[in-house]
Amino acid sequence: MFKRSLLVAMLAAVTTSNYAAPLTKDNGAPVGDNQNSITTGEHGSTLLQDVQLVQKLQRFGRERIPERVVHARGTGAYGEFVTTKDLSDLTVASLFKAGTKTPVFLRFSTVIHSKGSPETLRDPHGFAIKFYTQEGNWDLVGNQTPVFFIRDAIKFPDFIHAMKPSPIDNVQDPNRIFDFLQSQPWAVNMLTYVYTNNGVPTSYREQDGFGVHAFKLYNEKGEYKYVKFNFRSKQGVKGLNLEQIQAMQAKDFNHLTNDLYKNINAGNFPKWDLYIQVLDPKDLNKFDFNPLDATKIWPTNLVPEMKVGTLTLNRMPKNFFNETEQSAFAPGNIVPGIEPSEDRLLQGRVFSYSDTQMYRLGANHQQIPVNRPVVQVNNNNQDGAMNISERESNVNYEPSRMEPKPSTANAKAVKTPLNGTVMQQAIQKEQPFKQAGELYRSYSATEKKDLIRNLAADLGAVKDAETKHIMLSYFYKADMDYGTRLTQAVKGDLATVKAKAALLKD
Repeated sequence: MFKRSLLVAMLAAVTTSNYAAPLTKDNGAPVGDNQNSITTGEHGSTLLQDVQLVQKLQRFGRERIPERVVHARGTGAYGEFVTTKDLSDLTVASLFKAGTKTPVFLRFSTVIHSKGSPETLRDPHGFAIKFYTQEGNWDLVGNQTPVFFIRDAIKFPDFIHAMKPSPIDNVQDPNRIFDFLQSQPWAVNMLTYVYTNNGVPTSYREQDGFGVHAFKLYNEKGEYKYVKFNFRSKQGVKGLNLEQIQAMQAKDFNHLTNDLYKNINAGNFPKWDLYIQVLDPKDLNKFDFNPLDATKIWPTNLVPEMKVGTLTLNRMPKNFFNETEQSAFAPGNIVPGIEPSEDRLLQGRVFSYSDTQMYRLGANHQQIPVNRPVVQVNNNNQDGAMNISERESNVNYEPSRMEPKPSTANAKAVKTPLNGTVMQQAIQKEQPFKQAGELYRSYSATEKKDLIRNLAADLGAVKDAETKHIMLSYFYKADMDYGTRLTQAVKGDLATVKAKAALLKD
């Protein structure tokens, strides 16, 4: 009897010390048996009163929320941004005061491919940062390239539809991609970035991050400047060539995620220096391109960069779904001192990203811990699915003499002069090819060779000769060597390419 009691006590001690808390149902009640359903005898039917069975099946059937239409495949990490240069003369945003440490969550992603796709596929890569500032959350939702394919949000659904798998056979098709891009000559700049080896990064740590768009910073006087935000990797920038891609995919098609987890968990924290470019509004029209066109960079010899801080990632999420999958980024999440510019692509994104997150996660998605601001939220929104704001006030309207609100003058829209008429027409300073040519000429001989190989692999698969030669004429217009080598690589007709290029405007 004594021995049996001792054994029971020992087993109890092992159970208490080595095992997790008891299994419970969603209401917190303990589960008595998670191996067998409740039945009416050995051969009888299963009872509906088996709450554990019903709940498990219900929850399993609801494990998937709608996949992001773009940026579906992603990996996130926490960290901090430390401001090293005071920008009080430019902005009232508190995070840009020297010495300020701001918690962040950064989600890396691929743009086009699905959630379960290999990370070895060529794609633009998202670089989205949520800054948990003392004035609310600021989301900088960018990419690892400084430009994009299109310059007007009205073309975004068309672009994504063309890049996504065919609605007929569910296979991504270069014929569809270039059939669309032949109507967007300014996309040549982005293609010259994404078809380098950096279009398939060796790691998330070894890529830059860009806000892509121009934004506005405004100060206490209401003066504003246009800015671009450029994160430069302190680990360097590296990509895989075609042979390395094949070898990596055979070995590890989660190489980007695995590398990030491995390094952060080992204490090898990746860092990026933030540089900004500042443009006075009076200089907006002095360039031969439109600085508010998302298909263009601001060349640093024309608009210099200055370092303003460093971002460090130092902690991985505890749960992928709760934090990375449910993280919600939107360019509309801004704080006092920062505003969207008149960039046509950005203007559309300000609406569409917030609307997408409401569809995916619900109207109260910003109450999810990873999205929740570190400051108190005090608005008059109420109810809706999954509302856990615990509102206590009887006043859910404004203004009110019972609960007057303090002044928030610094959060008002900055005054921006307007001059023109309501219209619907293209950006006038197109300049579709110049920057692409300059970029190509900046590459080394090896980088040019890999770029041609990578592009030829997809463009060479285009069956329609007219589409192929239109695209080739764009590359030829950007740089004769670029277009000639690519034409030879895809067995195009150089005379036809030259003739088409001669008809193109600069």
